[in-house]
Amino acid sequence: MLSRIRNRQKGFTLIELLIVIAIIGIIAALLIPNFLDALQKAKQKRTVADVRNTGTAMFSWLTDQVGAAAAGASASVTLGSYDDPLTGAEVGSVLVPQYMQEVPNVDGWKTPYEYYLKTAAPLDPQVMAIRSMGRNKTVSGASYSVTSFDPTDYDQDILWADGFFVRWPQKR
Repeated sequence: MLSRIRNRQKGFTLIELLIVIAIIGIIAALLIPNFLDALQKAKQKRTVADVRNTGTAMFSWLTDQVGAAAAGASASVTLGSYDDPLTGAEVGSVLVPQYMQEVPNVDGWKTPYEYYLKTAAPLDPQVMAIRSMGRNKTVSGASYSVTSFDPTDYDQDILWADGFFVRWPQKR
């Protein structure tokens, strides 16, 4: 009896190994979608923070230019009312270093921001806007009504205009 126990090889059987692999596969299948969603949410939060910080700097610039401005003057925004989009470097030439250290060029999904800033006409009703096209990198439209959207819809545009968010992620 003792010799039979001594001769038995040490290690795992094939069944034990397959069970362990199956358990690891089930755990991975449960965790990977949550991990990917967390990555998208982090990109979205970074984008919202960049837009808010740059918008605050733009609003400070506008306040210095015209004394004071009325935030959120209309219930809808049409980007055709603004000048053509500017690059981060062009906006940076106005805002850096007085209002912020660096103007972000790309959003969380590595898409360039669209900046609108009327430096020649700061008294116009629609002077400044920032748009991120979201994860799908396509424009949802040129006209937006003020509303929030489901924070798990990462394809939505995020838009800040004239002192307030026009389109933003928010739980309802």
